[in-house]
Amino acid sequence: MSHPLPIVSVIIAAPPDLVDVKALSAARKLDYPADRLEILVVRGRQPSVQRNVALRAARGEWVYFLDDDALAEPGNLQRAAKLFTDTKVAMIGGPNLCPADAPALEKVFAVVLASWLAFGPSRARYLAVGQTRDVGEKELILCSLLARREDLLRLGGFNEALYPNEENALMDQLRAGGRRLVYDPQFFAWRRPRRTLKAFLKMLRTYGRGRAEQFRLNPTPGSALNFVPPLFCLYLVGLLVAAVFGCGRLPAWLLAGMFLPLAGYSLAVLLQTVASVPTAGIVRSFLALPLVVASHLFYGFGFWRGLFTKLKTGADRSDVPVTLEKIQ
Repeated sequence: MSHPLPIVSVIIAAPPDLVDVKALSAARKLDYPADRLEILVVRGRQPSVQRNVALRAARGEWVYFLDDDALAEPGNLQRAAKLFTDTKVAMIGGPNLCPADAPALEKVFAVVLASWLAFGPSRARYLAVGQTRDVGEKELILCSLLARREDLLRLGGFNEALYPNEENALMDQLRAGGRRLVYDPQFFAWRRPRRTLKAFLKMLRTYGRGRAEQFRLNPTPGSALNFVPPLFCLYLVGLLVAAVFGCGRLPAWLLAGMFLPLAGYSLAVLLQTVASVPTAGIVRSFLALPLVVASHLFYGFGFWRGLFTKLKTGADRSDVPVTLEKIQ
């Protein structure tokens, strides 16, 4: 007698030396028949390469990608099984949420990640937003993402020239082929934001670089919004040059006009801070204020960097050592 549920391969990308793979314990607690669940831990230094290795080795019809520190809710696979009854659905994802017991600084980071002004529609990756719905690549994130293995293999897997944003490029390809991407706010995982301010700012810069590299390889109209932070950085540089070298040379009305967008931006940041107060509280919301500004600056400068980086190909990654562990 055939089993009503397909085999699911949980794929966890982890560094070679990580002993405590937190996602592993959560994967073992998934509410899914044990004989239909395969857990693969793939270790290496380049996650898109690691995931492709595991994708080819997996025996599941569905593949559930988890970051090594993502704690999936036990009921995620059962929720997704209902959505996957539509054969046009290729991917299902939801938010990764900051745990209630996370340190105070990480909760401030979570406020930034969930704010509209800092992350736009991508805030749905860090906050349960709205109802179950079809979405684009900006609202799904690979740290907790379920997909049909056949769809991914048909497109050649993840682009190994990209990290991050390898999943975003693949999602664009899926949608272009008529496949559906579904966001379920209750399909979530618990995941702590970055541990330190330095790590958080590096993450923002990396996101900007990854988006620019994705745009270079797979330009789409949906990337237009991502040009706002780098153009804002360019505006600030121009404003600084005008203030230093234009004083006494440019008319006062022109200098004042050049500062008007900055005044509007400052008001928007303040309004975003006030909007965060009902859910995050006064102290946390105002501590997040400078980080909202930092999100635009670091993302913007990272984007500019990504426009000029040397892109690596799959051949360049061929010597990256990867080991695959099948967990019983």
